[in-house]
Amino acid sequence: MSQVASSDRLRLARDGAMLRIWLNRPDKLNALDSELVEALIAALDEARLNSIRLVVVAGEGKGFSGGFDFTGIGEQSDGDLSLRFLRLEQLLQGVHHAPFLTMALVHGSCFGAAADLVASCTHRIAAPGTRFRMPGLKFGVALGTRRLSEVVGRDAALDILLDAKVFETDEALKMGFLTRVAGTGDWEAEAGRLSASVSSLPDKSFARLLRLTRPDHRNADMAELAGSVAEPGLKQRIEAYLAAMKQAR
Repeated sequence: MSQVASSDRLRLARDGAMLRIWLNRPDKLNALDSELVEALIAALDEARLNSIRLVVVAGEGKGFSGGFDFTGIGEQSDGDLSLRFLRLEQLLQGVHHAPFLTMALVHGSCFGAAADLVASCTHRIAAPGTRFRMPGLKFGVALGTRRLSEVVGRDAALDILLDAKVFETDEALKMGFLTRVAGTGDWEAEAGRLSASVSSLPDKSFARLLRLTRPDHRNADMAELAGSVAEPGLKQRIEAYLAAMKQAR
């Protein structure tokens, strides 16, 4: 495994046709700030140019990611926040429609936009006890809803999103949000097996497989998100949600 160019937000390593990415903000629970999102987009763009067949994403520290980074929201305008969500959707679409397979290796907490990132991956593996939550609609942001519905089905998606419920690995596996539950000690073997499988197909067959198994509704998804964040009062809605969450603790 060879180290490749990294940033202060990501750690990267390449192993043949597999690229490993670690979210590297453990002091902030790997929260997705603008810099981390842009670093992920850049890493995926680079992978497209370098014959990568599998990208594996994990998080450093005690959890995968706390999701959208709301730090400093008081200094951000509705426009600033809207752009951040639009770039997040571009990241998620880049993962979901990538010309390679994607594997999320998840532990600890995985909330909000981070859970959307996991749902965008073709393979989703979590350690026992991992907790998920997707509260975006509580403050009016429609991020990744259609992709989630495709992964778990309409009824399960409604159940997850109506109350922004917390769900753990057993339930996530049962509904199809996860493809497997495995302890962190088994992750290397899981990634290695998938890397070996994905390398067995000819290039054209691999590209055709990805194309035929992923419906393309990128424009519709972006339009739904844009409509939701364009509604006046985005910042106010988020601040009200954060205040309610703080009071509930």
